[in-house]
This record gives sequence, C-alpha cells and structure tokens, in this order.
Amino acid sequence: MEQPATSPVVAGATVGGPDVSVGSSLVTVALPVLDGARTIARTIESVLTQTHTDLELVISDNGSTDETQDLCRAYAASDARVAYHRNPTNIGLLNNFCRAAELARGDFVRWIGDSDLLHPDYLARTLERFAEDERRVLVNTQINYVDADGATALDRTYDAAPFASSDPVVRFEELLRICTAEFTLIDPLYGLVRREWATIPRTNILGEDNVFAARLALAGPWGHVAEPLASRTRSETSRTDLVRLLGVPAWQSYVRDVWQTGELLARVDEFPLDRIERRQARAGVLRLYARRKAHTVARGVAKAERIRARASSSALSRA
Repeated sequence: MEQPATSPVVAGATVGGPDVSVGSSLVTVALPVLDGARTIARTIESVLTQTHTDLELVISDNGSTDETQDLCRAYAASDARVAYHRNPTNIGLLNNFCRAAELARGDFVRWIGDSDLLHPDYLARTLERFAEDERRVLVNTQINYVDADGATALDRTYDAAPFASSDPVVRFEELLRICTAEFTLIDPLYGLVRREWATIPRTNILGEDNVFAARLALAGPWGHVAEPLASRTRSETSRTDLVRLLGVPAWQSYVRDVWQTGELLARVDEFPLDRIERRQARAGVLRLYARRKAHTVARGVAKAERIRARASSSALSRA
C-alpha cells in the first residue's frame, strides 16, 4: 500500500527546519456525529471561536435521528466555514471518522467528538509547533477528560521527547508502550494531523485506533503543547457496544489482539526501515501482544479469586 512521504517537504523549507508558511494554513476540524443534538452546539461554538480563523468545520452526520441535522444545517446556513454532510445510512463509527477527513480541504485535520471542546487558542498553538519543524506529522496537547459526573482527569506525565525523536523505532516503541497506559496519558487521534496522513486508508477492526497511531509514529516526529487546550467527555464503552458502533462482526472481539498484532506487523513492513530497525519494530509489536496476554490472564485470575471469595463467604453464612 502506498504511503505519503514520511517527511512531507514544503517548498522553500529546510528539511527538519522551520516552515513559516504554516501559520496561514487552512485547517479542517472534522466532526463525525451520530445523534449529538444535546451537546453539539457547544462543540461547534468552540471551533468557530478559534483565534486562528482560517478554518473550516466539516460535519459528517452518520444518519442522526434526533435534532442534529436541523442544528447543523442552521450553523452551515449562518457561517460559510461550516460544511454539513449527511450519510444516507449509518456507515459505522470508524468509516464516518474517515469520511469526515476525506471531505477536508485544509492542510491539517483535527478530529473532534460531538461533546468535546477546544480552547480558543488550540489551532494557533498547535500550528506554532508545526511551524517549528516541517517534518512533524502530528501535534497534540494535554486533554482534560470529563466523566458523566463532571469530574475532570488530567495527566501531566506525558513525555514528548521520544515522539520528537528522529528515530522511527524510538517513536514506534514509545507508542506501543503507551497503548497499555491509562487513557488520560495521551490520545494521538485527537491531535492536529497533516491531511495526507489523516486520510490514509484504514482497516475497520477493533483496536484500529492504536494501529493508526502507530503508523503516525513511524511516519515522522510529533510535536506537543504541554497545556490542556482541549477537553473530551469520557465514557466507558463495552466491547459489545464497540462492535455495534463499528459495524464489525461480533467474532472480532475474540481475536482482537491477534488481529491487531497482524495489522501492526503488516504496517511496519510498509515503511522504509532498514533491516535492524524493522527487526526492532517487529519485536516491539510482539512484546505488546505478550503484555496484553499477561494482562488478560491477570484479570482472569482476579475474577476467579473474587468468585471464590464470594462462594466462600456464602458458604460461611449458611453454616
């Protein structure tokens, strides 16, 4: 599969150097939505009030049955920067994310959920990081995660140095490491991405978000703004619900780790790594698989222990 150039070069820029033209770039904020009428207005307002005004908001409605369509059409009618598109039928969660990016005209793309918010300076600050080094394929920020009760979680321990490395294996192995970290550490998919990488073909499987992030890590260095310039609503989604939202066969949930491992190994082979780098990257994928299997076993043991404890307690109460 053909990939974009791993170090997109802008005319007149020095490889690895600054790119002063970035500050005037058109940026696309891509908003995939399904039945988001309750929260989407605040999300849209947070985009339209950005201090970087050369932007477009592309809304891809996945067949909403609530008032989402009316709200979005009203915004599109009142602000030329808003483009509303509606899928005739529900095409699945990942496919709708991809559809929103494919409709983008901007040089950079930032996905946003229908209940998420951006700080007014989000686009301006992340573009500054791109301007510092034209090799960068992604710039992320700290994110405030808000749960259903309004409680906020913010992790400030993210180490940006490995992702800024010129070594693709260092970036890739760090990405694999954080795949098993707490969700609050970083979410690469909610950063600003160069459009040529936001629109690469993706496979609709469980855990594909990690595969996509790994490809971005191999593609080039990342930048980071160490401030919470975005917020996301955090809700737990069961694997059964995720299967339904993605529109994938239920059996995928039983082979997720194996399939994801195969996808990661295949993607490693797409990049121009030398023999030693490729071997190191493939070994990192296998270590991730081993960690996940160990985690699954540990959860099974803990569950069995809880069942045993409850059974023992019940037996004692009957005695």
